[in-house]
Amino acid sequence: MESSEPIPNTPSPTCSFPISNSSPSSSCSPPPQVVVSPCAACKILRRRCAEKCVLAPYFPPSEPAKFTIAHRVFGASNIIKFLQELPESQRADAVSSMVYEAGARIRDPVYGCAGAICQLQKQVSELQAQLAKAQAELVNMQLQQANLVALLCMEMAQTSQTQTQTQTSPTSTPPPQEYYSSPPSLSSSFEDTNFITSSNLNFFAEGTGLNSLWEQPLWT
Repeated sequence: MESSEPIPNTPSPTCSFPISNSSPSSSCSPPPQVVVSPCAACKILRRRCAEKCVLAPYFPPSEPAKFTIAHRVFGASNIIKFLQELPESQRADAVSSMVYEAGARIRDPVYGCAGAICQLQKQVSELQAQLAKAQAELVNMQLQQANLVALLCMEMAQTSQTQTQTQTSPTSTPPPQEYYSSPPSLSSSFEDTNFITSSNLNFFAEGTGLNSLWEQPLWT
């Protein structure tokens, strides 16, 4: 008979790995996942935002009120339908137009955007009338200025002409003074006639002496 001896319990072989002081971000760790926030439209609609979401480029998560206003008036399905029917180059303008129209409809439920357009057209017509009035006043002032300049030029020409005439004309002589004498009286006229007759008589009385002088011979 074989004797059975008890087999000692030996520890099972274990693999010992060296303990390294490396940082936890080793090469074998997976890269961190980039969390993409959904657009404002998908966040409000509480649905998963796909990679090719039509609303994501135009309704960013930082502007939730923009989609809320448009969704309240047009609805999400209509907005998506409108954007899908348009080319990408016109979608941004379409979104801006829808947001503006929705805001106008919320402010004025009766007229909406048409009321704002009519008010703006009224302001434009008033400004055009004011502009036409200002232009008419400007033309009137320009005409008045032209008339004043013409009058000033005429006055200057007249003054210069008078100055040249005074410089070229000779020295003016005063008009001859007329001397007026009172008519001779009758007494003075009689005295003058007496004087003339007496002088004539004396001359003829002395004429005898002259005759004697003529009768004498000139040569002796």
